[in-house]
Amino acid sequence: MAERGQPTGDLPPQSAAEVSQSSGTSRQNSSDENGHVVESPDDETLSPTSVIYFKEALNSSNVKFGMPAPVPPAPLRQYDFRIERIDSKRRNPKDPIAIERLNLMNMAKLSIKGLIESALNLGRTLDSDYAPLQQFFVVMEHCLKHGLKSKKTFLGQNKSFWGPLELVEKLTPEAGEITASVKDLPGLRTPLGRGRAWLRLALMQKKLSDYMKTIINRKDLLSEFYEPNALMMEEEGAVIAGLLVGLNVIDANLCMKGEDLDSQVGVIDFSMYLKDGGHSSKSAEGDGQITAILDQKNYVEELNRHLSASVNNLQAKVDALEKSNTKLTEELAVANNRIITLQEDVERVKEETSFQQESRKASSADGQVLGETRKQLKEETQLRLDVERELEVQIGMKQEMELSMKMLEKDICEKQDALVELRQQLEDLRAINQQLSYKSQSADVSSKQKSEAIARLEEKISQMSGTVKQLENRCKQAERERDLALEANRLFKQDFGDKIEGLQVEVEQLRRQRSGLEQELRREREQKLNLSAASRASAPRKITHPESPPKLLSQSTPTKTAQPLEGLEEKTSLSSSLSLSHTEDEQEETLPEAPPPYVCTLCKQDDSLLRIKKQCKNCLNFFCESCVSHELPLPSSILPETVCASCYSQLLQQYASAPT
Repeated sequence: MAERGQPTGDLPPQSAAEVSQSSGTSRQNSSDENGHVVESPDDETLSPTSVIYFKEALNSSNVKFGMPAPVPPAPLRQYDFRIERIDSKRRNPKDPIAIERLNLMNMAKLSIKGLIESALNLGRTLDSDYAPLQQFFVVMEHCLKHGLKSKKTFLGQNKSFWGPLELVEKLTPEAGEITASVKDLPGLRTPLGRGRAWLRLALMQKKLSDYMKTIINRKDLLSEFYEPNALMMEEEGAVIAGLLVGLNVIDANLCMKGEDLDSQVGVIDFSMYLKDGGHSSKSAEGDGQITAILDQKNYVEELNRHLSASVNNLQAKVDALEKSNTKLTEELAVANNRIITLQEDVERVKEETSFQQESRKASSADGQVLGETRKQLKEETQLRLDVERELEVQIGMKQEMELSMKMLEKDICEKQDALVELRQQLEDLRAINQQLSYKSQSADVSSKQKSEAIARLEEKISQMSGTVKQLENRCKQAERERDLALEANRLFKQDFGDKIEGLQVEVEQLRRQRSGLEQELRREREQKLNLSAASRASAPRKITHPESPPKLLSQSTPTKTAQPLEGLEEKTSLSSSLSLSHTEDEQEETLPEAPPPYVCTLCKQDDSLLRIKKQCKNCLNFFCESCVSHELPLPSSILPETVCASCYSQLLQQYASAPT
């Protein structure tokens, strides 16, 4: 924990000389302290393994990163990541391996700095396609491969940095989760792919710097995998581990399932880090922002360490108090036993004293024995006083222990009450969860039923809407015909007003004649019914059929109906241009009268002989009142008309099958 939040300014002594505290300084000469002339990037290809001492590339005027946005830095300590040369006395200026290490260290510094600045300017979580992040992994791969010993296999020599990374699991148990996750990835078949996946997981866990510090500090284990002059075995490795602390301020979300980590080619793109001059001020400002953020992060980590340390201390104190409590309990038991033993000794001494007193009375002459007895009595008295004082001390300790035990019992009772309340709340939550699940299931069932009912209702509504549309169309057509009839009636009244009045008078006379004829017809029907009843009582009952109705009416009153019929024919010919309602009344008056009583052809019941017959407006046949009791709008009329049962069912089927 102490190494995790260690800022770059608190690096070990070997790496402290490599990190400079000055920011914003630029070199004016083109050669370094060792006499190496800095060449232009256009002259040679910069490669991690090429012997190029490109320390001048760290100049702030020749380095470019992302588009830095102006962010006000926090007023905290300033750290600088500028890497200076390693002690020139210890490094041979002509050693190509040392120059390679320095190149890799400088490239790691540029990559980390560029990644931090671009990530802060971007302001979101980085993914696998982010170019600076990819270049950082490439640089780290080259750093881990530098000076790596090759292992001989059946297929030849193989160099892989997966072996050193596996050591981190042994040194830090927290890295076991990353190693297990890497081994469980299905798409990785080579150690190189596992090492790349391990670097990405460690970066997402924000513990890459801690793991690198842990493994670099164990050079005895690294010597199995690296050469003595490798970057991980030298001071440059510690510097890179310190630089990796800054990556904890960025968040990365890398998906490695669909990524081919085994066959990737790691090539460093130097064009991302080199550009023309004129950028020193922005890079210095970016350095200040990065250092401020790093200081804030280090402060938070230090605070977390202090809190965890205080928690550990409190836990240790609790454990010590428990141990002392048990120890005091044991000591109290021992003291009680000792008090009981001392009390028995006192009783024994008293008995011996009384026995000695009796013996002294018996042998008063023996003064020497008496002196010894007194001396022994004083000693026993002093011993008793000491025992009483110790008993008082033990009693005080026992009272303190009882007080502490009561406090502990009270604390335990409170915790048990809290635990009981929590269990009760858990049971309540489970019951509520079951009720909610039951309600949700019932709601789902009811919703399904309602949806089915709604579907059926929608079908019915669509059918009813079609019927309503047909009725509306018929109503509109009837209204148009009525308007036309009213207009024709108005025009007819204007033209034939006087004639209509005379005709109306004649119609009234014809109605009176009709009423008289109907009365005579009723009397004749009653007589017929009486005669038929008498005939049924005397002879077998005979059923008459509608095909041969009696012709008594036509024979008895031929002369009475001839004149009204002729008058009605004339009136109907003259009133053909009247309104629809008036013509209907005239047609009702001109209809032939109902035939004499007979059995209904629809129900075919004997009682229908005595019932009044009505005419069906659809088929125009006569039936009894019970069979002609339905009303339904006909295609030729808007208002409901009386129809028979067979016509009613037929019309209903027609309306139901009609298109909407």
